[in-house]
Amino acid sequence: MLVVLLVALSLGLSNLAASVGIGIAGVDARTRLRVGVIFGLFETGMPILGLLLGHSLAATLGHAAHWIGAVLLIGTGAYALIQATRSQDGNGAEHRGAPDGRHAGRLLITGLALSIDNLAVGFALGTYHANVLAAAIVIGAVSVSMSLAGLELGTRLGARTGGRGELIGGIVLIGVGIAIAAGAL
Repeated sequence: MLVVLLVALSLGLSNLAASVGIGIAGVDARTRLRVGVIFGLFETGMPILGLLLGHSLAATLGHAAHWIGAVLLIGTGAYALIQATRSQDGNGAEHRGAPDGRHAGRLLITGLALSIDNLAVGFALGTYHANVLAAAIVIGAVSVSMSLAGLELGTRLGARTGGRGELIGGIVLIGVGIAIAAGAL
């Protein structure tokens, strides 16, 4: 079970970083719930799906998973940057609309991007004869915890950055995508 916990912590680091980026733009209780549920479901379900898909597909995705997740996160971050730039008026002050993290579609893409490598993890856990359901629950619980901690940290940082929260959040998502591509997360 120690191996599962260590895997869960390493997988949860990307969720923590992405949640900081979402939290910087400002979040309410409903958004916290959405992020926790979406990230938790993806992180819990992907290892199970990976085991069900079998060795060949998991091995194929295992090599490409970092790149797919990285591209999705960089794209989501770039979209957030574009939206932040468009939402600024002539004074450089941002119109206060819903932050990036509040859009369910972008949250789903982010959740998918962060958990896509869990398909290969699911197969790997099966080869170690780990209880996949227990492993998925541990990974999901750690993911939700780290996501909520990231949102709180991001919210506190966002309060200090003023109206540039969505812009900084997009930059953080791009940074997480680059870190995943480089193998750092």
